[in-house]
Amino acid sequence: MQIGICGLGTVGSGAFNLISGNGQEMKRRIGRELTIAQVGCRRDHPDCDLSSTNVTRDIFDVVKNPEVDIVLELIGGTDDALKLVMEAISNKKHVVTANKALIAEHGDEIFGAASKRGVQVRFEAAIAGGIPIVKAIREGLAANRVEWVAGIINGTSNYILTEMSEPGRNLAFADVLKDAQDLGYAEADPTFDVEGIDAAHKLTILSSIAFGVPLRFDAIYTEGISGITSEDIGYARELGYTIRHLGVTRNLEDSVELRVHPCLVANSHMLAQVNGVMNAVMVGSDAAGATMYYGAGAGSGPTASAVLGDVIDIVRTDGVHSVANLGFMPETLEPKRVMEIQEFEGSAYLRLVVSDEPGVMARISTILGQYKISIEALIQKDARGGDAHVVIITNSVLEKSLNDAMQELAGLDETKGDIARIRVADFS
Repeated sequence: MQIGICGLGTVGSGAFNLISGNGQEMKRRIGRELTIAQVGCRRDHPDCDLSSTNVTRDIFDVVKNPEVDIVLELIGGTDDALKLVMEAISNKKHVVTANKALIAEHGDEIFGAASKRGVQVRFEAAIAGGIPIVKAIREGLAANRVEWVAGIINGTSNYILTEMSEPGRNLAFADVLKDAQDLGYAEADPTFDVEGIDAAHKLTILSSIAFGVPLRFDAIYTEGISGITSEDIGYARELGYTIRHLGVTRNLEDSVELRVHPCLVANSHMLAQVNGVMNAVMVGSDAAGATMYYGAGAGSGPTASAVLGDVIDIVRTDGVHSVANLGFMPETLEPKRVMEIQEFEGSAYLRLVVSDEPGVMARISTILGQYKISIEALIQKDARGGDAHVVIITNSVLEKSLNDAMQELAGLDETKGDIARIRVADFS
């Protein structure tokens, strides 16, 4: 099978070197040799020996090359990538991509075109790097009704929260972000990672392959970690929690829950133990129960491993009789409504800075009581300047009720600044 690689960055170079280095091992598994027919890249990669490789500076040469059987789309972005993938499909070439934004935003169009032309589109590398989570859900759990998926699916955010959680350091978000950029974990513009967009792309795909629903990136609730403070980290620890940035999706009777945001995770839970740039995904299903998948979420080797795993699957099936792209036959996808975040019900962490005066706690309790919100845990500590920090863990409450109560609390004369709110993770 002849491979065409488009893009020779971190993932593309990893795929090139994996084919070159492990080609014989892969041949033992599939009985056929993988050959790199052509590489399309703007510039050579210093870690790749291209001396005997057909290289072009025009990536569209690769999808037009009649010798290429499988195109690896590893250029990133969506505009050029979409044109490249659609032209590859038009030329009856299979496609393997690591592009989560492309699949989340244009997957329906791509899969429809691939079905008409009788080719496969694979995207294991788009989610959680080296963790084979797509195969685990789409194939390993295919006999189950998947009920929920929750996980840490962005390594940059997890690294920042892990560093901020180190006892005694009291590091600010901006300082840890700068360290992450210096170490190469975060981009110069970190918006996609720290504001949850990258995780939202991944969760959109996970929800579709888990529940057999159309891709709905436009409807996902997304919240990042830039508002998390060292105070929140410390109070969460005191209450027995670790703050993690999670993607959570649930399959409900008439709708789908689809949300990405920071969560308080009980210290005893496995996801609270996932540190640094690592990823982990938990899947709850009716027959298998709760299962967890852990590993490197990014990087040249792990992501290239996922890319080549997809290539091998295509070769093993000779490009036919493949698993449906989203794990369900296209005509059976169920267009469920995506739940509005105001409909979500769960416990929450609130942190208020208030004037340290008699009667303030009574007024806070009265407002919460009006909305039938009870207090599960409470911390009150004096701060400098005559103010106090009040930290509350609520009982399970409808998001809309909590929003209304927070609005009234913010309107109190004694309340200083914004009220911090972090949802509490519940895996029951």
